[in-house]
Amino acid sequence: MGERIKCGTGSESATAPDPHELDRLIAELRVLRESMLEAESRLLPRLEELDAVGVASARNLAHFLAMRSFDLRQVQDRLAAMGLSSLGRCEPQVLASLDRVLALLHLLAGRAPEPTAGTAAPPLNVDVLKRRAEALFGPPPAQHSTRIMVTLPSEAGLDDALVESLVRGGMDVARINCAHDAAADWVAMAERVRRIAAANARPVKVLMDLAGPKLRTGPIAAGPAVVKLKPARDAFGVVTSPVRLGIRAAGSALVVPGATAHVGVDAAWLAELEIADRIDLVDARASARRLTVLAKGDEGVLVEVQRTMYLTDETRLRLHRRGHDVHETVLADLPRPEGHLHLRRGETLRLMRQGAGHDSSEGSARKRIAVATVACTLPEALDSLKKGERVWFDDGRIGGVVRRVRAKGVEVEITEAAEDGSKLGADKGINLPDTRLALPALTPKDIEDLAVVARHADLVGLSFAQGASDVKLLRRHLRRLGASELGIVLKVETRRGFEHLPQLLFAAMTCSAAGVMIARGDLAVECGFERLAEVQEEILWACEAAHMPVVWATQVLESQAKTGLPSRAEITDAAMGERAECVMLNKGPHILQALRTLADILHRMQSLQAKKRPLLRALKAWDSVGTEAGIVSTLAAAKAALIEPRSGASRPREYDIPTRLSHE
Repeated sequence: MGERIKCGTGSESATAPDPHELDRLIAELRVLRESMLEAESRLLPRLEELDAVGVASARNLAHFLAMRSFDLRQVQDRLAAMGLSSLGRCEPQVLASLDRVLALLHLLAGRAPEPTAGTAAPPLNVDVLKRRAEALFGPPPAQHSTRIMVTLPSEAGLDDALVESLVRGGMDVARINCAHDAAADWVAMAERVRRIAAANARPVKVLMDLAGPKLRTGPIAAGPAVVKLKPARDAFGVVTSPVRLGIRAAGSALVVPGATAHVGVDAAWLAELEIADRIDLVDARASARRLTVLAKGDEGVLVEVQRTMYLTDETRLRLHRRGHDVHETVLADLPRPEGHLHLRRGETLRLMRQGAGHDSSEGSARKRIAVATVACTLPEALDSLKKGERVWFDDGRIGGVVRRVRAKGVEVEITEAAEDGSKLGADKGINLPDTRLALPALTPKDIEDLAVVARHADLVGLSFAQGASDVKLLRRHLRRLGASELGIVLKVETRRGFEHLPQLLFAAMTCSAAGVMIARGDLAVECGFERLAEVQEEILWACEAAHMPVVWATQVLESQAKTGLPSRAEITDAAMGERAECVMLNKGPHILQALRTLADILHRMQSLQAKKRPLLRALKAWDSVGTEAGIVSTLAAAKAALIEPRSGASRPREYDIPTRLSHE
């Protein structure tokens, strides 16, 4: 047992550290330090293109990566037991933090700190991350330090009021998704944002996000042209609200007043109709039905439907009138619903190179006689698929495994779907987490779009960034366009991008302004939903070690943006976004409410949390607790003796469970 020593003037005592334990810790941390210096030496060829600050950041990232190749959980506990830093908050200055702990261990052992062997800890201003975030996103708002990025809807190119409400509501970065709309629309959005931001004296940056090589499902044959008309009934089956159907000339787009649905007919037949005429038909289920003409106008006639019916383009309408022949016409212009596939577990889906997809069909005894098919928008990706690899569709809602690769298509067995099957539509995302795709991050369309981006944006988003070569390619095209100073945001949204994150960060350090977006939607599908929490943590840690600003993106307050009401889980998730330098909201009909909610959450959280470090502000809510025991007077005396800590001044001990940046 160690010697017990007195602490302060009170009667309490503490146990002196075991000298042997101190020596063991010093030896272990020396090994850790040597591994950091070795990692730094391997980095030397990468440092030639960097300025002094970039060199310091690159060295710090190398130290971090070396440190996190060890499992330090037991070391952390032993350091914490001695009241020392557990290295759980060392990302901004890894080597310097380790050197300080080593110096304290030597002092506890009764020895003078040893001079640092090899390269000394890099001198680095702790505000470098803040400066880089400001260079990329602009100055932070007065209310909170985390910026808010908003994805603009198409209407933002036309609606001044919408853009002004976003600017005044707290939008710091306007994101334009170049996967949608046209170049003229992007320019209109950017110009409107700049004009209105200037009028409101708010610095709002414009980010144009390149589409990248996004894999999506191709077109799917439309469903059958069927119109279901069903009147509303009360609990006793009495019709309370009949359906009003508009009948107009075939090919016409005119709206019949009062109609909730429209069909087309022969114009000559339509001209014969009069108010109160009765029209008979046999619907798609062989049920006889009768319609009554309620009104007639220049646009067509309005009829009333009292019973449920199913109309198709083969349904014939018969006009009966005393003393006249029966006149018939066939329906036209029935809306065709968007096509979709109904996929069940155990069934086969064939991925094709081109053509319209179609659902599976059934033969006798409900046996499948044709499998479902759908095309892939990047058919060259099918060349890389191998048997046994996973395929995910529609943000992970449907999953399967490649069972057979053929020249005419890749057959995928559906393994993940809803109990009664799931619908897959056109233009839905495809993720191939196990497949090594030989696809550049910049498609020919992206390179064409860069000409517009270079002239009208402050930042460019590089979708599906997977390696240093992607960053170099983008920078080469920006230099060609005279836009080498354009800020770059690397979107990490694939498993390969996550695994190559260090290389991406080293490449991004050569840019004048760069950051990383954690695109958590695709990333969750690629890495597994159950791993998303640890993956996003590791990205945050690595980016802080590289002093690289981060955008916290995908589905932040999504329910509120879409419905007006956030979920409890979304509120907590939005609060986590305070650990990034920017949080992204996606568009939705209630985006203004979501923007106000996020701004309020970030304002509240900035006094509680900074990166991984909790801030120990005074907890006013509990001042009245424990009056009988004299706790209030004790707290008052303690407060009088202390200087109120500034934001970020305290550094409490933390117990972090390290994980590696790369996984088996």
